[in-house]
This record gives sequence, C-alpha cells and structure tokens, in this order.
Amino acid sequence: MKITLVCMPWASTATPSLALGILSKKIADTLPEVETETVYANIDFADWMFHQGGYSANDFGFFSLESYFMGCGDWVFSSALYDDTSWRVEEFTREMTDSISAERLETCLRIHRTVPAFIDALARRIVADEPDLVGATSTFQQNVASLALLRRVKELSPDTRTVMGGANCDGPQGEALHRNFGFVDYVVRGEGERSFTQLIAAHLPDGAGGSEDISRIPGLCWRDGDASVSNPLSDRLLAPGEIPSPDYDAYFDRLRRSRVQSWSEPVLVVEGARGCWWGEKHHCTFCGLNGSAMTFRSKSPHTYLEEILTLAGRHRVLDFYAVDNILEMSYLDSVLAKIAEAPFDLRIQYEVKSNMKLSQIARLRAAGVVSVQPGIENLSTRVLKIMDKGVSGTLNVRFLRDAESNGLSVAWNYLYGFPGETEDDYLPVIEQLPALHHLHPYTGAGRIALERFSPYFDRPDLGFAERRPHWQYPLIYDLPETELADLAYLFDTEDRGIEKAVADRLDEALQEWRENYVRSRLSYADVDGRIELVNSRPGFAWRTMTLDDPVEVELFRALHDPRTIDQLVHRAGQRSGGWERPRVEGLLADWRRRGLIFVEDDRVLHVATEDDNQLMCRIRRESQKSGGPELALELAEEPACVTIS
Repeated sequence: MKITLVCMPWASTATPSLALGILSKKIADTLPEVETETVYANIDFADWMFHQGGYSANDFGFFSLESYFMGCGDWVFSSALYDDTSWRVEEFTREMTDSISAERLETCLRIHRTVPAFIDALARRIVADEPDLVGATSTFQQNVASLALLRRVKELSPDTRTVMGGANCDGPQGEALHRNFGFVDYVVRGEGERSFTQLIAAHLPDGAGGSEDISRIPGLCWRDGDASVSNPLSDRLLAPGEIPSPDYDAYFDRLRRSRVQSWSEPVLVVEGARGCWWGEKHHCTFCGLNGSAMTFRSKSPHTYLEEILTLAGRHRVLDFYAVDNILEMSYLDSVLAKIAEAPFDLRIQYEVKSNMKLSQIARLRAAGVVSVQPGIENLSTRVLKIMDKGVSGTLNVRFLRDAESNGLSVAWNYLYGFPGETEDDYLPVIEQLPALHHLHPYTGAGRIALERFSPYFDRPDLGFAERRPHWQYPLIYDLPETELADLAYLFDTEDRGIEKAVADRLDEALQEWRENYVRSRLSYADVDGRIELVNSRPGFAWRTMTLDDPVEVELFRALHDPRTIDQLVHRAGQRSGGWERPRVEGLLADWRRRGLIFVEDDRVLHVATEDDNQLMCRIRRESQKSGGPELALELAEEPACVTIS
C-alpha cells in the first residue's frame, strides 16, 4: 500500500509539519509494509511564486502569518476549489479595499487567478505516483488549498482514497467538511496518531492486517453509500508514550532543493505536552485552543530531552519552536536544566503562563529560551478576572519587566471587548503606558474574536448569544449559512465591552509604545546599599537618579513583586526612623510621576529592569569626588543624577 501525505499552503516554509512528521513515523513504526511519502506542497508553492516572479517572502508571510482573521489565504485558493478564476472576486475586492493595501489586494487577485494551474500540476504529480490514499493536514489557512487538491486528485484518479485531518477538522467542523465535499472520502477528527493508523490498516489487502472496521474508528467521518457518517470521538486521549518523535527528513530534503531557502531559516517543531493544565480547571473564556482535547498530558523528561537533542543533532539546527499550549513546569528542573548544560546553544520559543517569577524566567533564558508567548492579553486585573486568566495586571507587567531583564523576546496581544468591562478598566492603564515603553511592546491588539470551542461560544449566556459565521466564510465557500455555522471556527457577534472611542485611545497608546520602544530604557543597579537608575523614555525628562535613603531603598526592593500600600506602609514603619503613611504615599506619588512604578488594583510594582553592569552614575560621582577628569557618561542633555533623600 502506498500513501501520500501533503502539507499545503499556507503552512510556513520555516517549519516542518509536526502532524505529518508524527504520522509518518507512526506509520513506519506500526505498519512497516506501508510506503509513505510526505509532500511539502507549501514549499512547492513558494518555489512556484518565485518562478512566477513579482512575489517575495513578505508576500508568503502575509498569507501564512498575518491574514488569518481576514481569510485571504483561503480565499485565493477558492478559484481552484470551485474551478472558477472569477470566484467571488467582486465581493472580495469590495470587502478588502479598506482593509489591506492596494498592492496586497493585487497580490491576492493575481494568485487567485493563477493557482488552479498550480493545483492541477501538483495533483497530476501526486497521482502519477499511484498512491492508494492521499491525506492532507489542515490547520489555520490550509483548508481551501487542501480541499482544492483533493478535489483534483479525485477527478484524476477516482479510486484514490482522500483524507483530511488536523485542527480544522475537529468536532462539528470535520463533520461539515465531510458532509459538504463529497470528494473527501474520510475526515479524521481529534488526535490522528491512533485513528489514522487504524484507517490505513482497514485498507490493507486481506492477509496484510486489513481487519479494521471503519465504523468503529473513533472520530472518523466516512460514507455509507451517499450518506456521511460520523463516528463518536474517543473518550480515551492519547498517552504521551503513544506520540512518537517526528520524522522531518522529508522536509529537509525538500528544503535543500528549494529556490527560496533564503526566505527563512528552518526552525524545528517539538511537542512536550498536549492540552492545558490551567484550562483543565479554568478555561479562559475567549480561548478556543485544544478543541475537544483540553486534558493536559506531558512526555517524560527523558523522552522529551532525547527528542530535542536528537533532532538538533540529526538536522544541525539549533532553533526550536515548542507547540505546547503551556509549559510543563517540571521541565524547568529536568528538560530545560539539562539543555542549559548542553555543549551547544539552542534557541527555543515557548508558551508559558505570565505569573512566572524572575528566577524561573532566568532558568528559561539559561536553557536557551529566547522568545516566549505568556498569554498576557490585558493589564487590567478586573478584565483578566473576566477572562479567567488567573493572573493580575501587575503580574503581567512583572513578567514583561523580568523578561526584558533577561533579554527574552515576548509575543503578546492586548485584547478588549469582554462582556462586563468598562472604560474604568482601561483609562488608568492607558495613562500609565508611557512608563512601560522600555518593555517589550504588544504584538497585536483588537477586540476578541468569538472562537469555536471557547466558553464564550459554548455558553451564549456569558454575553455572546448572537453569532453568525465570520464574514470571510461566505466569500470563500459556496455553502448555506447553516453549513458555514458548522464549518467555521471564527464567528461575528455584537461588540461588547468598551466603546470605540476608548478602544481607539488604547490603540493609539499602544502604537506609541511600539514606536518608542527602541529608544526607551529604564534600568537599575543595586549598588552598595543604594539604587542607581537610568532612564531614556521620551515621556520622562530625568535621565539618572539615585535612591540612597534606607527606607526608599527598602521600598524599591520590596516592589520587585506587587505590594499593597498597606504592606509598604508596614515595611516603612519597621525601619529605624520609620515613615508614616502620608510620607509613603507621597513617595509613591512622586515615583509614579517619574514612571518608576505601575499601580493597578491596589497593587504597586516597580518597572525598572535589572542591570548589574549599570554603574554610570556611581563611576561619574566617584570620579568627581576624587578630583579626576569627568568621564563621558552623560546619556543626554538632561539634568544629571538626581538624588532623592
């Protein structure tokens, strides 16, 4: 038996497909008699764009990374799905004219006109190899390209079995795909390692192990005559030991032959855990990740470490992307601690929870974690409680501060539009954002999307009772709204939360943060019992400052973590010559004016990053005291050191 597995656009060319890497290895381990080929059609398409001329890596990145919430990547392949190069062109143009640039729009229209030829050539190449089964994985904007390919494969070779699987096929989405596209023989819903292998076994020739009954394969959609049948999803999720290390040889073989290798550097994808240990107990209200499999499971530290080191050695690649929705915290003392001791430097991207402490963040960095996605989402504690995030606004700022101290890049979004939020949750934060301009700015901002599988979707009583398939779907698919309602992952709904005027103020303040980040600094060194601070944020005129009063130093150190004013008053009163409450409140008011602290939900936190090498003021002051020449250490033409005592 011969199988072809396909990774279609718009999967990134920088990463191999984890799904296909795992499935190809699983098949090799359990059904060695099956011949499996993996086709990286996303790289084929990048090469096709190169040969067409006029396209760049930025164009591919737009469809792969930027346009998900507009559906551009799926729409451009709709011409191949419906065999019509004029498919919804007028409607798409009208919808996108004010959303993307004229150049981007023309790129979309050009690809839409020409992709049928690519799909036809790809399908002919695959069919020429005479596979018994062709399977396509679909996540994010791979849906329509995958459907278009399978349609053409079925036209060219009616006896070839066609299969789809992946995140876009979970739950009702998979049923809708199978129900509405008759050229797809099977849809694998949920985790495919077990069910896809069972499906292959069911099609083996008699005597070769083909004894599986497809009616009993969990989650499988199949056809009984003309009727679409959906088997119930399994109530037994895969154990970590059932998930093999991925085989990425096909990816690197294809990448070596690509004309567009320079478009990106390869990054190895690894998976230490599935599900979300926070979401098991507190599913974030807006989050649709994990679909039907929220239960958290993690590989043994030994297995995961061996997988990472083996992949790095085999492919001579040091960059890794962990797809885990959340870090298995025990890995800090096991997997990551061992990686920190390795004789080479890995560069790892990881998703974490934003309540991590400085010592934990430092251990991440020591292990080679260079980029994190901590799920910050908002800086208002009240809004975070509405989300059920389990963190506060000051803890989120603490994470940004400590990540900056450790040189970690942070990817995070600022989300708004939650039922029950008010402008009072935003205006005090907006006022303080200039104090944070030295910390890693947001990646994106906007109203929350209503996502399938999220509590907001599953429980209309939480605030989003009215919903309809997102506007992109009618532009892409020739289906009635009732079917789109099952096929869609994103939904349009009435705006909730803050009004547009407040949202616009937030967007403007966040954009200012992004623009000022490269020129902004606020750092400190704890030197001989005093705090030396350096500032270059445009919103604050002072440049250097020294705190040398023992109470001030004590309070500043205490504000490494969020504290209430009562806690600070207590600390100040415990010191020799202790302070009363009015003096503490006066100091905090002054520090807030100078942008040293962030105040939210009755908690206070200092926002200066650590810099143990920061001795500018100290060196200059000591040089002046000794009568020596003044060192050229001025940061700007602003006042020099300010001593608060």
